[in-house]
Amino acid sequence: MASASEDVTPQRFDYIVVGAGIGGLVVATRLSEDADNTVLLIEAGSNRMGDPRVDTPALMVVQYGDPEFDWGFVTEPQKHVNDRQISHPRGKVVGGSSAMNFGCILYPSDSNFNAWAALGNDGWAAEDMAPYFRKFQTFVPSSNETRDLLSLDNYMDETNQGTDGPLPVTLPNVYGEFNKAWNSAFENLGWQTGDDPIKGKKLGAFTCPQSMDPKTGTRGYAATYYTSEVAKRPNLHLLADTQVAKVFFDSNKVDGDVVATGVQVILKDGSVKQTTAQKEVILSAGALQSPQLLELSGVGGSDILNKYNIPVVVDSPGVGENLQDHCISHLSFEVADDQISGDIVRSPEAMQALMKLYEETRSGPLAGMPVSAAYMPLVDANGRVSKDEIEKLLQEHLDNDTTKSLSPALQKQYKLLRQMLLDPNHSSGEYMFLPIQMHTKPGKTSMGEIIGKELPGNYVSILALNNHPFSRGSVHIQSADIQTKPIFDPNYLSHPLDLEILARHTQYMDKIVQTEPFASLLKTPSSRIPANADVSNLQSAKNVVKERLFTCFHPAATCAMMPRELGGVVNNRLMVHGTRNLRVVDASVFPLEPLGNIQATVYAVAEKAADIIKEDAKRT
Repeated sequence: MASASEDVTPQRFDYIVVGAGIGGLVVATRLSEDADNTVLLIEAGSNRMGDPRVDTPALMVVQYGDPEFDWGFVTEPQKHVNDRQISHPRGKVVGGSSAMNFGCILYPSDSNFNAWAALGNDGWAAEDMAPYFRKFQTFVPSSNETRDLLSLDNYMDETNQGTDGPLPVTLPNVYGEFNKAWNSAFENLGWQTGDDPIKGKKLGAFTCPQSMDPKTGTRGYAATYYTSEVAKRPNLHLLADTQVAKVFFDSNKVDGDVVATGVQVILKDGSVKQTTAQKEVILSAGALQSPQLLELSGVGGSDILNKYNIPVVVDSPGVGENLQDHCISHLSFEVADDQISGDIVRSPEAMQALMKLYEETRSGPLAGMPVSAAYMPLVDANGRVSKDEIEKLLQEHLDNDTTKSLSPALQKQYKLLRQMLLDPNHSSGEYMFLPIQMHTKPGKTSMGEIIGKELPGNYVSILALNNHPFSRGSVHIQSADIQTKPIFDPNYLSHPLDLEILARHTQYMDKIVQTEPFASLLKTPSSRIPANADVSNLQSAKNVVKERLFTCFHPAATCAMMPRELGGVVNNRLMVHGTRNLRVVDASVFPLEPLGNIQATVYAVAEKAADIIKEDAKRT
């Protein structure tokens, strides 16, 4: 293995993988299992393996906004969200955003992948994907104390989980009475099923596993694939602190398709070099930067490329379009005097004591995030929204002349989203419990502001996430220079159905906090953030959504896996349309955003991608 500082660019490699996040590390690790493959993995950020700011599960907050760890994306002003700008952390380290996320392992539904297949992607149905959700992980059973507290036996079958993957997954000993009450409250509301989320069918409350290693008390993330044994492989080279500026192509086409020959890189010292790929170039730069690299390389819409004098190699107008993201609404509630929340540990004195506890025992509140979740159909202040009411919403906002004028791709996507919204057994929203207070600001909201402790007292927060957004945004270059960030416009709530759905889920938060035993853990009457948040009627709930909307950091679908005639960017083998040997492996290939936090889905997609690449290599 080459060191991160060693210049390996003069060498020729079979595979060049761009980006050492989940997609890149999984693919590079799996391809280098074959000693005959030479693999170069390039990462713009540094290798922070062993850094306590990454390894300590609950310290991810110190990375947000730090340019040594975070690309620091910010949206354009969102005109449907009171012109607010929303910060969007993206990991700039080996491990990518998995080095700074909350570690939640949540699983999508079978319907999600069957929808992917219905969009022209053979081999991506639920039965095709199921093995890969077990391949990436090794589940470590929870302690008896945690199992009993969370009633895990009611909805988690340990025999369903992964047994020999690189990523450690568990439920650590960090949960408390609020997590227990969360599950019980949903049960009392009639929402408790025994289904294991990993099996692709789930409604009701559960506590999700986390990507962390209970033996060491450290974060499990994509760099976990890069073990000391993997690092010793002579055919795998990790080049960190190096930014890829563009992909090069041969001037001659093969059967009408262009051939990628290598990449241009900017080394840490600022020197510009070129390195050669003999088989494939694989982009795993993420949903915001993979389309940026494609456009800078001449693969994208000709109107955008011509604007910046970039020669058009492949005219692919779908690049950077179709952007989908899980936006969230949230409220915070003050806890009862005899209860505490994560707010209490945010004083310097408390944090110092917790750091000492963690360093000595690898336990305590810093050893994980006590997040609980629930998958729910469309609900509002009165409970489940009836099928007739949903039909009325769809007729008003979807079954109209405007929709009929949409592209064939969007018409197909909306048809599938319509089916999922009407399915009584499918989740339109995900609820999450976080043990801290949360804030938003007019104008621009940073991550430091949203999770800062602005108010005295102890609060907990409930978040509602719109699983399947109808809104579509974009990410496109605004310069021919890789150093200039692309324009990031998720276009939140631009489709009126998203506001209708999120407002109704926000109304249901009052049901949760008024239901025992959760209600007994809050002050009566409970102060809330914002103090004037009234969600009793739909219009006021919509106002709260616009004021409190944020993101769950799940951008996807900007290099969508769909047929070219539907505006797709990659085919079902993840090969960029119009190219012979350029693939994309990250969340940008999702044709539709799946439900739940997407970390597990990206691991599964990357594991499948590695198998696809190996299979295709055998055919050539």
